[in-house]
Parts: sequence; structure tokens; C-alpha cells
Amino acid sequence: MTEICLDHALASARRTIRMEAEAVAALESRIDDAFMRACELLIATRGRVIVTGMGKSGHIARKIAATLASTGTPAHFVHPGEASHGDMGMITAEDCVVALSNSGKVPEVVTLLPLLKRLGVPLVAMTGAPDSPMAQAADAHLDTGVAEEACPLDLAPTSSTTTALVMGDALAIALLEARGFTAEDFAFSHPGGTLGRKLLLKVEDVMNAGVDVPRIPPDTNLATALLEVSSKGLGMTTVIDDQNHLVGIFTDGDLRRALDARLDINDTPIRDMMTAGGKTVSAGMLAAEALHIMEVNKITSLVVVDDDRHVVGVVHLMSLLKAGIA
Repeated sequence: MTEICLDHALASARRTIRMEAEAVAALESRIDDAFMRACELLIATRGRVIVTGMGKSGHIARKIAATLASTGTPAHFVHPGEASHGDMGMITAEDCVVALSNSGKVPEVVTLLPLLKRLGVPLVAMTGAPDSPMAQAADAHLDTGVAEEACPLDLAPTSSTTTALVMGDALAIALLEARGFTAEDFAFSHPGGTLGRKLLLKVEDVMNAGVDVPRIPPDTNLATALLEVSSKGLGMTTVIDDQNHLVGIFTDGDLRRALDARLDINDTPIRDMMTAGGKTVSAGMLAAEALHIMEVNKITSLVVVDDDRHVVGVVHLMSLLKAGIA
């Protein structure tokens, strides 16, 4: 087994990170008219953005396509080798192609150039060689070249794939902002994830409603109020008038104050111990926003009311936790 010198390994790792960071930093000065042209071509695309590349560039191309697709720019990856054997049919005249190659002359991509021209498909090339066939054929060329790879042999794609990835992210985010892509749009593309749940789930989706909402009138005595709190299992009850308007709430905290005051639970009306008003939310509010209100106020439930303060539900912390919001 080959032994690794710890000092050498640490020095190698730091050198790699430094070299790649310097390569990425150098990209900023290359964000120019060519980048603007690339953005114009992509945002004007009526079809899809086709991202392609061979080898390590292909792996980066797949990630760029995925990032574009999830940020409002329909995109998918096409393998250039497969394109020459039938998959060229996946590219239409309404598409735009983003092609990656550090050398700019990888045969599998260069072979496609005349076909793209024949279709009239705009080409955005990301290469490290402005004089290469891909760069010369491109409608917009983005220079992702590096002085040297982080690989000490200057062979394995390292710094060059990093710069291509970052340039792809720069394109995706520029397009995202140009389209006015919102957090809700992002959530629509990620409905199964935690972020999607936070941005799509509303209070009405998780609240207790109907007969599950604890309700009592203001003249109810404490003993009866406790039965309502216990039966509904939310640790509280709403206090409503005869028109179902919210008057106040009675919680475990109010109960503790009543017991400390040694009040007679059979004679004391709930209006004397309730919290008037109470924290409320609307049914259409994001569930994540309701959770934030709970956290700020250190409470476990919120009353859901309509525009006229009619009680329509109660949202409890446990419901938010079960829904994966927290």
C-alpha cells in the first residue's frame, strides 16, 4: 500500500484550491459583450437549450443543463457522440446549443457544427481556446480558459472544468434574474424537496378546520373550557362571539395563571382569563411564514381567520412539523 505523507497531502490540497480559486476569479474580467450576447440568445430561445460536451466537459454540461432547467430556462443534455448516431433528432431549429470543450476542437462536437449551422441553431461555445473551431463557429464564445490545470501533470481537467461550471452558473443566474424567476417558481420545479414544501404549502393545507377547531363563547366557565381544550388536543381554544368572530384565545399559559390565582373553575367565566385578540394568520399565508410567527412569539398555535375575523381554523406547531416545514 502506498503511504501518504500528511504534510504533502495538505499542501497539495491547498495548492489545488488556490489554483482553482484563482482560475475562477479570472473569469470576472471576461464577463463582457460576448456574455451579454449569450444571454440574449438563450432568453430568446423558443425551444430548449441543448447543452453538450464530451468526457469531463460532458459531466459539467449535464449539471449546467440541470441548473438551467431548475431556474426557469428549459434545457437538457445531449451527448455529442450519440447525436451523430441519431440523437441529432433531439435538436430542433427553435433550440439553442451550449457546447463545452476546453480545447474547442473535440471531434464529436466539431462534427455537429455544420449540422447546427444547417438547422440555423444558435451556438454558445465555452472553450479555453478563442481560435478553436468551436469558438470560431459560435454566435457567442465564452472564454473559460485557465493558465494551467490544478493537476500537477497539467493533464486532468480540474481548473478548466471548474471555470466552465462557474460560467454555466453565471449564465443560469443572469437568466433567472432577467426572467424575474421567483422563489415560488423555483418551488414549482422542486415540489418534492424541503424548499418546495416551504414555498408551496399554505396554512390552509395544514390547519385544523371545521369540528376540529376548539370554540367556546366568552361566558363559558373555566371547567367547560378545559373540556374543550382537552377534547380537541391543541392545547388551546378559541373564544368566539355568536357570529363566530374571534374574541380571544385561552391557552395552557392562561390556565396556569388561573390555577396560580386559585380561581374557582366552575364560576370563573373564560372572558376573565382569556388573552384578548390573540395571534392570527390567514388561510392563504405560507405555512413557513406561520412557523416564523410562532418562533418569534414562542407560541405553538395560531388562529386562522378570514378578512372579517371569522374563525376558520387553527394551525398548530405539530402540524407544521409533520408536514416537514420546520
